[in-house]
Formats: sequence, structure tokens, C-alpha cells
Amino acid sequence: MAGRTARWGVALALGALWWWGALRLVLAPDAGVLEGAVVTGGWGLSLLPVHCVPKARAVGAAGPDGWVRSRLRWRAARERGQGV
Repeated sequence: MAGRTARWGVALALGALWWWGALRLVLAPDAGVLEGAVVTGGWGLSLLPVHCVPKARAVGAAGPDGWVRSRLRWRAARERGQGV
């Protein structure tokens, strides 16, 4: 329970810091590099794929040769006139 509370606290603090930087960049005429760095860093972190799982654990994921088999099935169907 303490770990969960700590994570939420850190997330809220970092979110508040990001919003401070973003609002200051928009509203304050003297905003500068610090605010820009905070906003850019937060935006960059949002691009990280934090919800990814290894392929072995992913439901419905193709194996390492899955795209090859898929391409071969597509090509065979196309040659038979059934394809896309």
C-alpha cells in the first residue's frame, strides 16, 4: 500500500511540475529554458512504450517468423485471385 501511495505521489508531483512548465510557457512573458526543458522532457517521456510486454507474453502476438508466413499466405491468395 505504501508503494502504491508513493508512486501516485511521485506521478502527481511530476504532473504538477509539467503543468507548471506548460502554463508558464504559455502565460508568462519571462518563461525560458527551464520551463521548456520541463515540458519537453515530460512530452518525451509520454512517448515511451511503458505498456509493452515481451512477445512471449503478448496475447495473439505473431512469432518471429509470423510476418513471413502471413506474407506467404497473402501472396498465395493473391495468385489464386482471392486476395486483396
